[in-house]
Amino acid sequence: MFSRMSFRQMLLAGFLLIALVLGAAAMQGLHLLEAFAQQSRHGADAALGLTSAAQQLAERTVDMERSARQYRVLGDDALKARFVVSRDGAESALAAFSAAAPATLGGVADAWRAAARQAEAALDAATGEADLRDALDRLHRINERLSVDARQWVARQNATLLNQLEANRLRLAWQVLLAVLFGALLAALFGWQLARPVKQIEAAIEDLGESRLDRPIEVEGPADLRQLGQRLDWLRQRLSELEADRVRMLRHVSHELKTPLAALREGVALLEDEVTGALSPPQREVVGILRANAHVLQGRIEDLLGFNAAVFDARRLHRSTFALGALLERIVDAQRLQAQSRDVSIVLDTTPISIDADAEKIGVAIGNLLANAISFSPAGGEVSLRARHGGEWAIVDCIDAGPGVAGDDAGRIFDPFFQGRRQPATAREGSGVGLSIVREYVQAHGGRVALVSGERGAHFRIELPLSV
Repeated sequence: MFSRMSFRQMLLAGFLLIALVLGAAAMQGLHLLEAFAQQSRHGADAALGLTSAAQQLAERTVDMERSARQYRVLGDDALKARFVVSRDGAESALAAFSAAAPATLGGVADAWRAAARQAEAALDAATGEADLRDALDRLHRINERLSVDARQWVARQNATLLNQLEANRLRLAWQVLLAVLFGALLAALFGWQLARPVKQIEAAIEDLGESRLDRPIEVEGPADLRQLGQRLDWLRQRLSELEADRVRMLRHVSHELKTPLAALREGVALLEDEVTGALSPPQREVVGILRANAHVLQGRIEDLLGFNAAVFDARRLHRSTFALGALLERIVDAQRLQAQSRDVSIVLDTTPISIDADAEKIGVAIGNLLANAISFSPAGGEVSLRARHGGEWAIVDCIDAGPGVAGDDAGRIFDPFFQGRRQPATAREGSGVGLSIVREYVQAHGGRVALVSGERGAHFRIELPLSV
């Protein structure tokens, strides 16, 4: 089902389902609240009705007693008729008791009717005075019992309502809890369904950025994100083809340039060996110029090809965790002979630091800085190579005692093939790509390289994140 939905449809479906679950819980709670409110109103009406019925019954009993006693004294039939009217008027109150609780209050109401009939029968009896008094006393006792039973019935109804309220509260609490849990489960399910392809796309883009083009890109999830994954895989294939074309082009250019250059150098060598005849001093000078420039041209071609290869290879990182201090020691050992030949001392100062990076490329970057520092330092000079912690960064400083970098050159010092104006007389002419390779390799790791201003010499600083 999810595979046929788009990202937007799945997101909307998730919101609707969660809203439906929470809305159903809210509607159920509203229904329970409305039902309880209705029962409370009915209970209040019943309690008010029973109170009114008890009061009405007491008034009718008093009227009956007054009429009965007057009839016994005066013998007026109108008084007897008033007795009957009062008795009949009590029926509505008795009916209210019987309707409220037929099993309990209804039986007491029937007892009241029986006592009323007994009192009516005693009105005309010759010896009815005692029976009438007993019947009237019985009516009063029944009235009191009805009042007590009515209050007890109301109390029971209130207790029942409170118990029902507590039960409804617990039921509603469980329903809300289950609705929230189910909503959270739905949110987690839809979140996982939506986050998984996004993470896959993120990983695919990272692979493309790191030039890991040998991994097929597969994205699972909504239809539109799967289609995006297919387009990314198509892009991976195109980049892979372009990478193959680039390699072929570099090989072709290298062959096309080096072959005639080799022939040129061979011809110059033949001229120097005077194979074609003796050379005059001016001719020998021209041949020397040709030989030197052919050598420079070959170096430029190799530097150009090497820089292009380094730029394209910068994003291919083979990360591992290694000790930065041990790497610096190996770099210093590799260049110690060069430093000794120029009478330059190297001072290494490191602290224990472990970083997650491509050790080979970081070694090339730091090695280029150290080689430049040695080349530009005067005889008897000192090169300082330091490594330290800087929060979440590893900081490497390379400081030489050379002529430094001119202020106008500082902004272009990392540009490819740029040669600074301050060149020591003893330094060999460089290609101008060493610092550019340093920048490419450091930035590929998410780091920074900069020229730090100082009193003398050049001070370069590399900052690398300790981990990805």
